[in-house]
Amino acid sequence: MKCKKMQLFKPKGRLWTKVIAFLYGGTFLLMLAFSFSSFSPNDDEKTFSSLAKIGLRNAGNTLLLQNNDSTSLVLPVVELEKNNFRLSFEKELVIVPDSLVSAIHKNFMALGLPNEYLVEVMLCDSKKVSYSYSISNNEEKNIIPCLGRNLPLDCYTINVLINRDSLLLGISLGLFLYAWLILGAFAMLLFYYSKISRTSESQDTLAYATIGDYRFYREQNKLEKNGKNVQLTSKESELLQIFCDNQNHVVKRDLLIKKVWEDKGVFVDRSLDTFISKLRKKFKDDNRINLLNVHGVGYKLEIVKKSRR
Repeated sequence: MKCKKMQLFKPKGRLWTKVIAFLYGGTFLLMLAFSFSSFSPNDDEKTFSSLAKIGLRNAGNTLLLQNNDSTSLVLPVVELEKNNFRLSFEKELVIVPDSLVSAIHKNFMALGLPNEYLVEVMLCDSKKVSYSYSISNNEEKNIIPCLGRNLPLDCYTINVLINRDSLLLGISLGLFLYAWLILGAFAMLLFYYSKISRTSESQDTLAYATIGDYRFYREQNKLEKNGKNVQLTSKESELLQIFCDNQNHVVKRDLLIKKVWEDKGVFVDRSLDTFISKLRKKFKDDNRINLLNVHGVGYKLEIVKKSRR
């Protein structure tokens, strides 16, 4: 038994709503264009380089103070090449990896520098790397080895390669926030006027399928019952569509895995069981709908017919 698809009429917006959207959208785009036109790449490069040197110099000072050294110098920070900086010291020192990681992180955060960089601690004479670590915007990709293992007293230089690709160049923080405030106001106005325009006579259609007393909106990834919406993930919607097309029939486990995961090049183990469990919870308010586990075969979406009085 295939899902019986119905059509729900939904009003379109009025013409003046579109005019307002055009005006606010145009204003927002013009403001962004102005911000980009007023941006000077050379000025930004100089500012970034200066901030990076300040941050690294202050981090170097922190390392010296942890060595009880308040007199020797942090030598001038050198930009070896674009976005690649070298921090060096007048005297030998002990480097504690934990302190190095913390010092650079705190200074970069305070100055608004990118949170994506590679750090290498090198011996002055041999140029060999004694310690290194990598920081990413995605914390799961951070690689910080050997914490707690101090580098012995020696002459070290610290090279820091900063990745700036993730930064939005050319927009100052104040202008960026202002732009998003306008965009947010624009979105709120659109939402407000779209609600008002529901009285319009022009209509388009929205498809849904029935599952018991629920309406299943595949394209919107949601269920609706008595005006109450239950949101679905895209995977839950894909699974439910298959069950909906095969109501009261067993769907083999292998078929579900193939259509929802394997055809997209994804390997799953227990993902299917997890999603089935989540789908059961979505229908907890309707005891006529059962998602049954047919042991060793698959699953069945069972819809119990209403009893006649």
